[in-house]
Amino acid sequence: MFACIHAQQVPAELSLTEFAYGFSPIVEEVRGGMVVIDVEGCELLFGSAYQLANEVVQRAQKPRTEGGVEGTVSVSVAANPDAAIHAATYLKGITFVSPGEELTCLGEFPLDRLDHSLIEVEKKVADEILETLKLWGIRTFAELASLPVEGVSERLGQAGLKLQQLAAGKTERHLKVKQPAPVFAQSLELEHAVAELEPLSFIFARLLHQLCATLNAYALATNELCVSMQLEDQTTHERKLSLPYPMRDHKVFLKLLLLDAEMHPPQAAVRAVSINCEPVKPRVLQNGLFVPLAPAPDKLELTLARLAKLVGEENVGSPTLLDTHRPDAFSLKHFTLSDMKSDRRKRRKIGKRKLAIAEQPCLGFRMFRPPLRAIVQAEQGWPTQISAWGKQRSVYGKVVHLAGPWRTTGDWWRDDRWARDEWDVMLERAGQQTLYRVYRELKTENWYVEGNYD
Repeated sequence: MFACIHAQQVPAELSLTEFAYGFSPIVEEVRGGMVVIDVEGCELLFGSAYQLANEVVQRAQKPRTEGGVEGTVSVSVAANPDAAIHAATYLKGITFVSPGEELTCLGEFPLDRLDHSLIEVEKKVADEILETLKLWGIRTFAELASLPVEGVSERLGQAGLKLQQLAAGKTERHLKVKQPAPVFAQSLELEHAVAELEPLSFIFARLLHQLCATLNAYALATNELCVSMQLEDQTTHERKLSLPYPMRDHKVFLKLLLLDAEMHPPQAAVRAVSINCEPVKPRVLQNGLFVPLAPAPDKLELTLARLAKLVGEENVGSPTLLDTHRPDAFSLKHFTLSDMKSDRRKRRKIGKRKLAIAEQPCLGFRMFRPPLRAIVQAEQGWPTQISAWGKQRSVYGKVVHLAGPWRTTGDWWRDDRWARDEWDVMLERAGQQTLYRVYRELKTENWYVEGNYD
């Protein structure tokens, strides 16, 4: 059995579909203000089909806070969903159509009320068939249903047969179920506040298991987890975990959350926990037969989380150059997987830039790490003789040419401010000349050899 619910006016902020889910999990949204539900098996909750229809009408008049739509609806119950749709559209109140008695209820309806969209017949074809039927003197559903099937098939084709079955209330189809919007969030309110990590881990495990089950049902993964905890002192403790690789393993998520909770514990006992995520498509990677396997992303992420707990989050990550003139300035950020398409575009641009640079004469620079501490003879502030030694190399000689100095300074408001004078010097040793870069720190007056040019 099927029940069609038709509401003439529904407030914009209310949904008739959500209202219908309160009676059956199988709902088809026909059009705005009309839905069809499968009521098979609902007798255990609402009694007979007629009692169910009465319950729908009464609940619809209730306000939104009580699960209603704040309006009057028409309800029809029939063994055929299309018959229920026609009855609810043109008959007010409650209509019950007994199986096999569809024409008793719908037979007097005029043909222009036949909804051809229910059987997926084009409007142009349906209009031509209805115009032909009017020329034959056919005006109602009952008259169309009484025509011989063979004659309708010969003269009007398969579209004519579908329209005849629709008028007789004998179409056979499944409901086009409207799936509710997936919700990738789970929450739980506790009866008693939790102040220790061990009982909190059981709550995390339950919520993450449900969340990952939803992700698996839709073949999705996530690369970001957002955790919100309502504390006993009426404050909120929020944490966000950014993952470098889309995952949906609740065991890995649980270990990451526990490690994060140990590093950033809430300041009071927890009264409620909610976890939500942003769903993304899982990453599919085809490895080669002769390519060595890389470490599993989930195990690598757990290893990094454990290292962050030991040495601090600011000391673990992927190095990123800073937009500053400070030499060798960089910061550590959490590693995230970049988009493959954007990476290809960047490689093409970098490749074109390298090709353009390669066509121009330029010098390469080899940087010494760490720079070599140097002893410099400077007459009137100009270096004339340089001597520097390291474990792997030594630099010494007479300065025959030089350029500079270039003074660079920055971050004067910080304790680790920097200021130095840079020089490019040509050293001559044993008849050979090599170009080096040297600099002098203004704070300590120490000289260093930073590298050489090729």
